[in-house]
Amino acid sequence: MSTYSRIGIVVTLFSFLACQFIACTPSSPSGPLPILGERDIMERNKDGVKVIDTLYHTIPDFTLLDQDSSIVSKKTLKGKIYLADFFFTRCPTICPITSRNLLKVAKHFADDPRIVIVSHTVDPKYDRPYVLKRYATELGAPSNWLFLNGPKTELYKLAGADGYFSFAQEDPNAPGGFDHSGAFTLVDTAFRIRAVYDGTKTDSIPKIIADIQLLLNKG
Repeated sequence: MSTYSRIGIVVTLFSFLACQFIACTPSSPSGPLPILGERDIMERNKDGVKVIDTLYHTIPDFTLLDQDSSIVSKKTLKGKIYLADFFFTRCPTICPITSRNLLKVAKHFADDPRIVIVSHTVDPKYDRPYVLKRYATELGAPSNWLFLNGPKTELYKLAGADGYFSFAQEDPNAPGGFDHSGAFTLVDTAFRIRAVYDGTKTDSIPKIIADIQLLLNKG
């Protein structure tokens, strides 16, 4: 299966799952973005009163290295809104497109410390921090963009249903030896997923920028 086909499947499947587990109410310019993914309803007693809590899907804990060999974890991103994707520096197909699109978002919010771009390599054996650093420099990535390396098993699990609702795996039959989605995942300050976009489409960029601004304004 081609990577482009995989993108369509991931985005279509995610849209279906989102509609199964959340109220499928489109966001409007004046309304908040939905919180995507499964949710659990929990009851508890507080001072003798029954309280109902809603537990949303959140990004699991992780410990990775960025292009400067600095540790990046959820603690690093606490209080940030961020846009996440998966790529690799030797990717011969969609990565040059998705990286150019992410660059537009990163530059738009380059002066806002509340916004971070987070790209995870799916080829950590080759994409060591110094390789990611060179890639970031050649791309012209601003300082609000983190390029992350870590154990393959951890990265691939983060990509999937337990994490960013994306996809990544090693595949000797795929171009470059790795198969991954071109999805961009928008994560809020509570590590909840608020949107998933097709990162290969340049016309997605205005929507992404508008949605990030909406999160900044309304949460």
